[in-house]
Amino acid sequence: MTKNIGIKVNEPKRECEDRNCPFHGGLSIRGKLFDGKVTGDKAKQTITLTKEEPIYFTKFKRYARGKSIIHAHVPGCIDVVSGDHVLTAECRPISKSVSYVVIEVKA
Repeated sequence: MTKNIGIKVNEPKRECEDRNCPFHGGLSIRGKLFDGKVTGDKAKQTITLTKEEPIYFTKFKRYARGKSIIHAHVPGCIDVVSGDHVLTAECRPISKSVSYVVIEVKA
């Protein structure tokens, strides 16, 4: 049985025993949503996401390339591989660098 997390996303089909899962555990989500591409999945239950967006410089009236990199927790009920497009939500700090959790894998 999955609980309602307050965001309209596709719920995972599997159950998990992860206490840091927003669907089956006690982790609540709040704050920002981060939509990006998975660039690294080597760590245990953690991925690295990259979001590329243009930055506008008013002085030069030009755009420059910018990117943001974050770390996110992957619950046991969601399968993520490098190259996937995922949606993550902000949560309480899980570790020193992880404050986001994966809530949906987009096709």
